Amino acid sequence: MTYKTIEDTIGNTPLVQLVRLVDDDIRSRNNVVLGKLEGNNPAGSVKDRPALSMIRKAEARGRIKQGDTLIEATSGNTGIALAMAAAMRGYKMLLIMPEDLSLERRQSMAAYGAEILLTPQTGGMEYARDLAEQMQREGKGIILDQFGNPDNPLAHYEGTGPEIWRDTEGRITHFVSAMGTTGTIMGVSQYLKEQNPKVEIVGAQPEEGSRIPGIRKWPEAYLPKIFDRSRVDRVENVSQAASESTARRMAAVEGIFCGISSGGACEVALRIARQVENATIVFIVCDRGDRYLSTGVFPA
Repeated sequence: MTYKTIEDTIGNTPLVQLVRLVDDDIRSRNNVVLGKLEGNNPAGSVKDRPALSMIRKAEARGRIKQGDTLIEATSGNTGIALAMAAAMRGYKMLLIMPEDLSLERRQSMAAYGAEILLTPQTGGMEYARDLAEQMQREGKGIILDQFGNPDNPLAHYEGTGPEIWRDTEGRITHFVSAMGTTGTIMGVSQYLKEQNPKVEIVGAQPEEGSRIPGIRKWPEAYLPKIFDRSRVDRVENVSQAASESTARRMAAVEGIFCGISSGGACEVALRIARQVENATIVFIVCDRGDRYLSTGVFPA
């Protein structure tokens, strides 16, 4: 008998219908709002998919081998996923991240055996990315580069997109995703548009002045290389306050305990559901809420 390994549990996450967050207006429009629970992946986020994809495909090309040191600048979820994937496939992992990110994320990375290098909050992810490049030039490890590696969106083209199409039986009309590295929205968009060009792809990004973990509005010089503007039909701004409030309501009203960027994506999905009719709207619930407990977003 052949048993599953932990790698085999990545993907095929549940797609669930919102029941109590949808109001009478949404119901009267005959709209369905569905959340894809990526927190059900083994390391707790949608980033498990590209983390394993980037390592496996780099191995296949002979770019990395077991025992090598991998380096990545991360705001959290990719770091946790890479730490897990590195542990399961025999790599050392060095993660560079801004010092203001949640304690739970750091502890999760450390639990998988990763080394963590904290950078000043004032430098943000831009400084962390620059430092990772510098360390690679100095021969201290190999960057997988979630921001420029086509194996990131490929994981969603091969997995997340087909799962959504299958589980909605092709009925999906709108897809909503928070935009960070943009790997999820790029890969899913490419797949869904190939099945039905009329599916509307909507990206969620933070309003000016809002800080939402996992969602970024990048300066032009740091825009992820994997990002293709033509694959996003429109971008919706969402505030930090609305994202946090909706994340709390998702837990308290729907029983879906998720992170803040997932709250932002849900807020945008509900916004769309009040504007259209006869729609099947899918949004990504990209991680779990337990890695944000120290932030105070979920007060006792």
